[in-house]
Amino acid sequence: MGFIVEGDESGDVVLEPPPNFSMVEEGIFRSGFPRPCNFAFLQTLNLRSIIYLCPEPYPEENLEFLRSHNIRLFQFGIEGKTEPSLASLKDAIRGALKILIDVRNHPVLIHCKRGKHRTGCLVGCLRKLQNWCLSSVFEEYQHFAGMKSRSADLRFIETFDIVCLRQCLHSIIYQYQGYGSKKRRLLYGEECTETPNNFDMNEESAHNINGRNSQFSLMV
Repeated sequence: MGFIVEGDESGDVVLEPPPNFSMVEEGIFRSGFPRPCNFAFLQTLNLRSIIYLCPEPYPEENLEFLRSHNIRLFQFGIEGKTEPSLASLKDAIRGALKILIDVRNHPVLIHCKRGKHRTGCLVGCLRKLQNWCLSSVFEEYQHFAGMKSRSADLRFIETFDIVCLRQCLHSIIYQYQGYGSKKRRLLYGEECTETPNNFDMNEESAHNINGRNSQFSLMV
């Protein structure tokens, strides 16, 4: 599937998204592995970052595209053919989530090879962080995985410890922005105007994962 836009005198430009492409949230996208024929489409997203969830080296032509558009690459090498150890999978997903929820990295594209299992696990854990009910998390995972749905992935998402992640991210503030909001997205502000009742914020804990004074809020 592609999108045709008006081009120059040489003809129209066809914008072809990567396989399994979709928007997760405003500023967050997911897909399978982008090929050169997808670069023109990716350029329209104005990406700042890519989260790559495979252990294989990134192709040079893809790296050149990132360099030419000042896009940062964050790689978390999760094995696809062989089942990774639970500890290494948890570490990779936690690390990827820290990058994903930092809105200074947005717009961001998450991808693995097919955009199904590893990408689905990361998005599923993000949904748990957003307090989605488990049935909705599973439904979204299965929508993209299709017939290739893995029970091991669903068990991982179900048992992933969100509380532990929240305790690790002292700079992240989760604020409830109103039931039924159509926009579930991350907001960034230089100053915190309100803190949750159960979160003790002080100057030292206001440093984000990069060591700067910043706060974030998550619309759920």
